[in-house]
Amino acid sequence: MRNADIVKRDLKAVWHPCTQMKDHESLPLIPIKRGEGVWLEDFEENRYIDAVSSWWVNLFGHANPRINAAIREQTEQLEHVILAGFSHEPVVNLSERLIDITPDGLNKCFYADNGSSAIEAALKMSYHYWRNKGKPGKKNFVNLGNSYHGETLGALALGDVSLYKDTYEPLLMKVITAPSPDAFNREEGESWEDYALRQFEAMDRILAERHDEICAVVVEPLIQCAGNMRMHHAIYHTKLREACDKYGVHLIADEIAVGFGRTGTLFACEQAGISPDFMCLSKGLTAGYLPLSVVLTTDDVYDAFYDDYETMRAFLHSHSYTGNPIGCAVALATLDIFRDDNVIENNQRLARCMADSVAHLADHPHVGDIRQHGMTLAIEMVKDKASKELFPWQERRGIRVYRHSLTRQALLRPLGNVVYFMPPYVITEEQIRHLAQVATEGIEIATQD
Repeated sequence: MRNADIVKRDLKAVWHPCTQMKDHESLPLIPIKRGEGVWLEDFEENRYIDAVSSWWVNLFGHANPRINAAIREQTEQLEHVILAGFSHEPVVNLSERLIDITPDGLNKCFYADNGSSAIEAALKMSYHYWRNKGKPGKKNFVNLGNSYHGETLGALALGDVSLYKDTYEPLLMKVITAPSPDAFNREEGESWEDYALRQFEAMDRILAERHDEICAVVVEPLIQCAGNMRMHHAIYHTKLREACDKYGVHLIADEIAVGFGRTGTLFACEQAGISPDFMCLSKGLTAGYLPLSVVLTTDDVYDAFYDDYETMRAFLHSHSYTGNPIGCAVALATLDIFRDDNVIENNQRLARCMADSVAHLADHPHVGDIRQHGMTLAIEMVKDKASKELFPWQERRGIRVYRHSLTRQALLRPLGNVVYFMPPYVITEEQIRHLAQVATEGIEIATQD
């Protein structure tokens, strides 16, 4: 089987996500036959380092033996069972483990299939909580500028990235948008922390003036991943937790992409020293193997739904594969690796290597920013370094980096003008340095007039 054989069949039958399919008239489609560790291999034995963790999901490499063994063992026991009225050991074990490792007070787990589904469930839970508490007027949500929380309609409404949202605006609920604490926009000489505190003033005014109509604030802590990997200081979330408590508003932490070690701690909320009212997890939850998500919430939220059936206070929300046993077994194997292999400590070493490997780009005339939280690093290409004027998006400079990376054994899929590394944690320092060299070459090619 040749690459061209698969590609020809694919383009006749498959509609790919987040893709203008006409691009594939000139942009190569890469069919992957197998994966191992950080490597993806096509049908002609070309290899690519998976620098983006296959859309930020893979933590411990492709075909991880420990996770593979967990899948085999579980499939011989139970592949799936309805979670309404029934239960199984993997979902109980996973729930207990998640409650133990997440911030204090998150004592109940509600399962769904993917990140967007988790956001949808959290939105409904928050609104329904206030309704059950006799406050049906609380039905609005607050998001951050440049935020992204998924593609289903409720999750999409909570986003603020026009590329994904504008087309569907007529279908979406209206939300209240507060300015982002994104440190890229800070004044010269202003620290990340000072800028976050300054930006929080607008959020505080919104909550002070409109808390009677607001269910919850929804945030992606520390990194706005689909928002071009823009980053901010944890103090913003410390202040936000205090304000939500003061004004009686829920805090929903979307840790779907930033959880499980991506920001340098197991969960991003740890760096702000907070516990949200809802924490949404997916992606790394199953280390890139299977779709599974969970909303963790508090006893207070759970208790607001606990009543006789006739009161209609129950949370009647479901997905067919809720709490799938195989997915739960994979998640348990993932947590075992975190527990046994000193992952967070090892990542600190890898993160330092990542920073050192691209430090030279700080002086590049078309690099406007290099930013990092833990195992996520982003390099933003700009038209003018002094003013941070961006290249027009229509020029698609990032595609030039992507094309080059494929010739150099790397999968680097930029977000607009932003080249980023979010690799599996099994990557080596040598492989990181190779990615940095490829990115440097690609940026040089991409920024030439």
